[in-house]
Amino acid sequence: MIPWWLLAMFVVGTNFALWATVGLLRLLDGAVARHRASRRTSGGVHRLRKRAARGAAPARPGSLSVDDVAVLIAAHNEGPVIADSLRAVLEVVPRANVHVVSDGSTDDTFDVACRCGVRVIRTSTNLGKAGALQEAIERFRLVDRFEAVMLLDADTRVDPGYFRAALPLFDDPRIVAVAGCVRSDWCRSGLSAVGKLLVCHRQRIYALTQYLLKFGQTWRRVNATHIIPGFASLYRTEVLPHIEVNPPGLVIEDFNMTFEVYRKRLGKVGFTPSAVAVTQDPGTLGDYVRQTKRWALGLWQTVRRHRLRADLFSGMLVLLLLEQLTSSVLLVLLPLVLLLLVVPELLGAVLAVPEVAAIHGFVTTHVGFGTLLFGVVLPDLALTCAVALFLRRTRFLAFGALFPLLRILDAVIALYALPLVWLSTSTGRWRSPSRRELGAETISDTGSPASSDTDSPASAA
Repeated sequence: MIPWWLLAMFVVGTNFALWATVGLLRLLDGAVARHRASRRTSGGVHRLRKRAARGAAPARPGSLSVDDVAVLIAAHNEGPVIADSLRAVLEVVPRANVHVVSDGSTDDTFDVACRCGVRVIRTSTNLGKAGALQEAIERFRLVDRFEAVMLLDADTRVDPGYFRAALPLFDDPRIVAVAGCVRSDWCRSGLSAVGKLLVCHRQRIYALTQYLLKFGQTWRRVNATHIIPGFASLYRTEVLPHIEVNPPGLVIEDFNMTFEVYRKRLGKVGFTPSAVAVTQDPGTLGDYVRQTKRWALGLWQTVRRHRLRADLFSGMLVLLLLEQLTSSVLLVLLPLVLLLLVVPELLGAVLAVPEVAAIHGFVTTHVGFGTLLFGVVLPDLALTCAVALFLRRTRFLAFGALFPLLRILDAVIALYALPLVWLSTSTGRWRSPSRRELGAETISDTGSPASSDTDSPASAA
């Protein structure tokens, strides 16, 4: 009989255990560093407080501010949502710093961006996100004009505290990119029951991967993460000329840009859970499947493009991929195993078939109901409870029993996408999922909405 804890290790993930431990070490290291810094600077605290009482304290010499950051949005048919994203970012970034490239849009994306008064260009054809980003970086001359650039998705709203949390990470000269912390947009008015389930499932994935994986992976002492998500992340512009943003044959750009940072030894990646941006996840099953397949295909395409080396990044990547494969196979087999355990209990006559009896005997020798309960169901439920407690959202508990079904769907998609790396070609062009307009509940759930400013004249570049 397979030990339940071994099954739980494969299904839940050794990566979580490993990098969560590293994350705890990072927290301890940060606490020690802050304690030492407070002791060294205790003599100057009184002067700083007096200066702060007279007004905002000036930024530290060499520190980046929002004036140094360009915001770049590549948008393809994002008319329903781009105004909300622009209003949110214009609350914290100067208008002249915000740039939009309408990538062959056939809706009103270009006109909406123009009415928001930001810098806007458009491409004559749909280049794909990576191609649009590359063209915009060159046409806007972002490398020459700014110290850093934020790559922002058109459906993503930046939290007011994003830059306060993210920019100080660049005080470390080794940090060349900062990954944002994603939260799902929860808008009940625009979601069906299936949509609510999908969004909760995706947010659970975000919470687990960001707090149990990425936080540990981006510790300065062991820095190796497999993705800087393209929804809302920052790059030093000085490294962009060294990154091949739009290589041929890749369906998405963010995996490749992350691999380029590590493979070319350009620097390290920073991450803080306080640099939050809210994005829209698919609200229909069809959109969810297409996006998940695109992400899975993009990862394997990037792995194929970049050779493994004897370094920490490759070690992290190999462990991640092996675990993804093994857990995907186990999850895909799970319904069949459950069927082989349940059906003979209900219909004992099926065991009269020799083939069925042989398979049933093999399965029951290795797996039982207790193994599945303690090795799959309860660990997954424990993760759901932890996320619900940490995020203070009881909605996760309401859908907890259905999350394993979506994990099986994710596993099927991951295995389906693997052979497509060799059997299909990708242009990078994409079709956005169905978008939901900003709802009242979303505003109360994520913070106050940005004030409207859509009547300002556009400054097209």
